[in-house]
Amino acid sequence: MLNFRKLTTAVIFATGVGFLAPARGADLELVGRELARMLQNGHYARLAFNEDLSRRFLERYLDSLDGKKVYFLDREVTEMKRRYERALHDRISTKSIMPVANSIHGIYRGRVMARVAYVKNLLAVKEFPFEEERVVIDDRSEAPWAADDIELREIWSDNLENLLLSEMIRRNRLKTRAIETGKPNPFRRKPSIKKTVELKFDRLLESIEGVEQEDVANYFFSAVTKAYDPHSEYFSANEMAQFKIDVSNELVGVGARLHSNDNGEIEIRGIVNGGPADRQGELTLGDRIIAVSARNDGKWKSVLFKSLDRVIEDILGEKGALVGLRVRREVNGKDQVIDIAIPRGVVTMKDELATARIYDYRQDKKSLRLAVMKIPSFYFDFENSGSRVSVDVERLLGRLKKEQIDGLALDLRDNTGGSLPEAQRLTGFFTGRGPVVQVRSKSGQIRALNSLHRKPLYDGPLIILVNRNSASATEILAGALQDYNRAVVVGASSTYGKGTVQKMMDISEYMPILADREDAGWLKLTFQKYYRVSGSSVQIKGVVPDLILPGLSDAYETGEGFKKYALPHDIIRRSPDFAPLERNGLFIPELTEKSRKRVDAEPYYKELTADIQRAKKALKENTVSLNLNERLAELKEEESRRELRIKKRTKHFIAIKKRDQKELKISRLTLDDIDAGKLPLVDPKEEADDYMRQAVDEIADLEKALRWPNGIDAVQREGLHVLRDLVKAIESEDLAQVEAD
Repeated sequence: MLNFRKLTTAVIFATGVGFLAPARGADLELVGRELARMLQNGHYARLAFNEDLSRRFLERYLDSLDGKKVYFLDREVTEMKRRYERALHDRISTKSIMPVANSIHGIYRGRVMARVAYVKNLLAVKEFPFEEERVVIDDRSEAPWAADDIELREIWSDNLENLLLSEMIRRNRLKTRAIETGKPNPFRRKPSIKKTVELKFDRLLESIEGVEQEDVANYFFSAVTKAYDPHSEYFSANEMAQFKIDVSNELVGVGARLHSNDNGEIEIRGIVNGGPADRQGELTLGDRIIAVSARNDGKWKSVLFKSLDRVIEDILGEKGALVGLRVRREVNGKDQVIDIAIPRGVVTMKDELATARIYDYRQDKKSLRLAVMKIPSFYFDFENSGSRVSVDVERLLGRLKKEQIDGLALDLRDNTGGSLPEAQRLTGFFTGRGPVVQVRSKSGQIRALNSLHRKPLYDGPLIILVNRNSASATEILAGALQDYNRAVVVGASSTYGKGTVQKMMDISEYMPILADREDAGWLKLTFQKYYRVSGSSVQIKGVVPDLILPGLSDAYETGEGFKKYALPHDIIRRSPDFAPLERNGLFIPELTEKSRKRVDAEPYYKELTADIQRAKKALKENTVSLNLNERLAELKEEESRRELRIKKRTKHFIAIKKRDQKELKISRLTLDDIDAGKLPLVDPKEEADDYMRQAVDEIADLEKALRWPNGIDAVQREGLHVLRDLVKAIESEDLAQVEAD
C-alpha cells in the first residue's frame, strides 16, 4: 500500500502535565519505545539513531505545535533545544519520553491560553480604525520566534487586526455581490464581525479542555515518524478507524455531510439519498447538531465548539445501532430543539468512486465516440468489506467496450494515490502482461511487480490527465503508461513526486505479550522506494507530461520536493522484461503543435497566466496591508477584474455551449448504470444532487465562479481535443498503411 491519504484531524492544544486527563489503554511509554524500534529496524532510509535524529524529533514536534511561530518565545525554544535536542532518541528508547512531550506541551498550552486571553481583552477594549500604513507577515513559518513578550503581543495584535479587517473586507465583497444579483444579505443571521472573530478563539479555548494524554502522545509520536520522511506517520486508534473509512469509501454512520459553523454548532449540509438519515426521515438540511448520544441512551455529549472529527467519532458506530442527535431547527423564525434517533447503516461514498462519461461528437459527416473516466483515488478493500478501484474500473471498461468507444481519457487529477496492488492491477488493463513498477527495499534488493493480465482489456487510443496533486499510485499508473508509450500524458508541469511506499503496522503486535496493548495505535512506515520500469524514480521529480498545460499550482510550492526530509531522487537500471511500444505511435510532435495553438487561443489560459504571475508576486511579498483604504482599493481592483472576466467568460461559454449542443451528446456511466439498457444522458443540474441532497449555502453560492458548459473544464476540454487528434492520427496512419499494402 502507498500514499494513504492523510486524514483530516483537528489541531489539539496541549495542557500541562497536571491538567491532562488520565491515560487509557496502552502504556504510552512502551508504545513510544516500540515505535522507535520499528522505525530503526524497518524504515527505508536506515538513519542512525543518534543526536542528529534527536534534533529532528524536536524540530518536527515544535513545528507541529507552533509552525507559524506565534506561541513560543525564542528563549523558550533555545532552552528546549539545550535540554532535549541531543537526548530524545535515548529517552524514547528507555521509556521516559512522555514527561518531555508533556513538558513542551505544557509550555505550549500556557502560551495559547495567554495569547487568547490577550486577544479577547483587545477585542473588548480596543478600537481598530485600520488607518495606519502598516503590513503584517502573511506566512510566519520561515520567520524567527519572537524575542520577548512585547514582540509576541505585537504579532498577535497585528494578526487580530488582520482577522477583523479580512472579515470586514470579505463581508463587504459578498454583500456587494448579493445586491448585484438580487440575493439577500448572506450575513443577516450571522454574528457581528467582532463576535465572529471572538468565536474563533472560543473554539480554540474549548479544544484545550478536551485534551488527553493520548493527544499529546499522538503529536509527539507523529513528530518522531515525520523526522524520517514526510509520509511515515503515527496513527492513533481513532485515526486508524477513520483511515479505514477513507481508503475504502465506506462507513457505518447516518449518511450526512457535516460542517462546523461560526456558532460552534455542527450543521447538516448534505443528506445521502437512500442513506440511514434519509430513510429515517426526520433529519433535515440546515439542522444544527448541538449534542450527540452515541448509544442513544439519554447520555448527551455537547458538541458545541468541538472538533468535527471528535463529533464524527461519536456518530459512527455499529451497523443497526441507534445514535441520538439533538438538533436546533428554525421553525417559523424561532429555534426549536429536537431529539432524533437514527439507526446507523453502511454508507458508500459514491461521489468518491470511479465514474465515466461518453462524448458522442457529430462532425465532418462522421461520428466519434470518446470516453473520460474519472478515478478519484486508488481505493481498496481494507477488510474484505469495501470497494476496490480496479474491480470498479474493470466493470466500467467492460461497458465502455460494449459502447464501442473510439478513445479513452483517464482523469487522474487530484488523485493522491492509495493501494499499490490496485495500481499494479489497473495498469495491466492497458498494457497486458509485463512489469508495471519496480520496488527497492532498504537492503537494496530490487524487485519488479508485474501485471498478470495476458492481454489488455482496452488497447485503443489513450490519454492521461494529471496535475500537481496527482501522486503516488497515480504516478505509478501514469509513469508506466508513459514509459510503455501506451498513453499520452497531459497536464501540469509535473505530478507531485512521491516515490515511496508505505505499509500499515499494528504497534500492539510488537509489544510484550503481557503488556496492555489496547489502543496502542499504528505506524505507517516508509519501507520501499518505487521506480518506473524505465529505471527513474518519480521521487521529487514526478511524472512530466508529454503535453504540458499551464496550472495555478505552478505558482506555489507544491510537491514532494518542498517537504522536509523528503528522500532523494535517484535512478536504477530499467526492468529487464520491459518492452515498450514505438514512441512515434503517439504522434507527440503533431499533438503538441495542435495543442499549443488551441491553448494560445483559449482566453482561459491567458487569464490563468496572469493569475499565476499575481500569485507568485503575492507569495514573494508575503505581506498583507492593515490599512482599510488600501485593502478596499485591492478589493475594488479584484472585483473589477472578476466582473470583466465574468462578462468575457459568459460570452465565451455561450459560444461553447452552442457548439456543444450542435456537435456533442453526453451520456453518464456510473457503477449503477453498468447493466442499464441505455445509458442516461447527462443533466448537470440533476447530477449534482444524484448522490446527495445538499443545503443551499448562500455564501458559497456568491463565491462560485462560472461553471464550464456541461461540467467540462478547460483541462478536460483540451484533453478531449488531444484525444480526438490522437484518434484521427492513428486512423490516418492505418489508412496510409492499407493504401501502401
